[in-house]
Amino acid sequence: MCTHVLAQEGRISSKGYALFSKDGSFQPYEFTRHAIGEHDILIRTMYCGICHSDIHQVHSDWKEETYPIVPGHEIVGEVMQVGSSVSKFKVGDIAGVGCMVNSCRHCEYCKDNQEQYCTDGRVLTYADKDIYHDGEMTQGGYSTNMVIDETFAICIPKDAPLEKIGPLMCAGITTWSPIMQCGIKAGDKVGVAGFGGLGHMAVQYLISLGAEVTVFDITEEKRADAMRLGAKRYVNVTREEDLQDINNTLRFILSTIPTNYNPMMYINILKVGGTLAVVGMPASKETPNISVTALRGRYLTTSIIGGIKETQEVVNYSITHNIYPETTVIPADTSAIDKAYQNVMDGKVKFRYVINLRTIK
Repeated sequence: MCTHVLAQEGRISSKGYALFSKDGSFQPYEFTRHAIGEHDILIRTMYCGICHSDIHQVHSDWKEETYPIVPGHEIVGEVMQVGSSVSKFKVGDIAGVGCMVNSCRHCEYCKDNQEQYCTDGRVLTYADKDIYHDGEMTQGGYSTNMVIDETFAICIPKDAPLEKIGPLMCAGITTWSPIMQCGIKAGDKVGVAGFGGLGHMAVQYLISLGAEVTVFDITEEKRADAMRLGAKRYVNVTREEDLQDINNTLRFILSTIPTNYNPMMYINILKVGGTLAVVGMPASKETPNISVTALRGRYLTTSIIGGIKETQEVVNYSITHNIYPETTVIPADTSAIDKAYQNVMDGKVKFRYVINLRTIK
């Protein structure tokens, strides 16, 4: 298996799986990454999660993308080489990569450890123009390796369950950040709308903080899993009887729903002063709308992932409290990835697919 081979002009050879059009299927793809700079590390990819946003992005659901695209931003691997000025990692360490690989470092948000809101040069892990490396398009973690500035890599203990760590840097931080922002504490009555990859992480974090959690979804198939993870109540929103006597009861609801839905239903469930925090990102054509005048003393907020400092914090918290995604590990081949994508779109995954990149051929 080819893991890392020096290519022309110091560039790093890589291979992985890409889509070459929004209507295509995954195909093997060989490409090169930028050379290892003095602050960079070379990671041999071990595992990479499949996020619903991967599916939206490669299908151009949010905007027309530039192809080919190698997706993947829930990455865990072994450090194989370090640049001359690297101090955070050494060869043999385990590193993680989430949704960002660089930012300007000097804007007000970067200085406040909120690189996700960088105004002058944030670079996403894949399908983004890397302004720090001649404008080449970034490629993600469905591949044999990554080259990344050490600042944007997350430290992972070697004895952690590595196949479960990747989703913490997307599903984990995406749900953790708004929970922290809203100051959820023991005894709070809260809700999670959408019980998938993000939702089942949110439930675990909220319960670990002592909150009383109600889960909302559209199927009976997830009821037992929600209760098993500690939810107080499960509401199938397609059943009228489940919706009885629930309005004006919760302080906080986190919506992780990645498809079209009616947010007013959740606004009405909130108590006055309560907050609906939206982190799910439906396709542009399915984005729900809400009238601000309909909030009636409730609050609506949005959040995207989290900064590097907070991402490291949620990884540490998760490992300390034994909070992990429930994963199904699949081999690194095109048919397995294509099938996983279809299952995610059909809602047939509990709860995160993870690709074992050590099996790539």
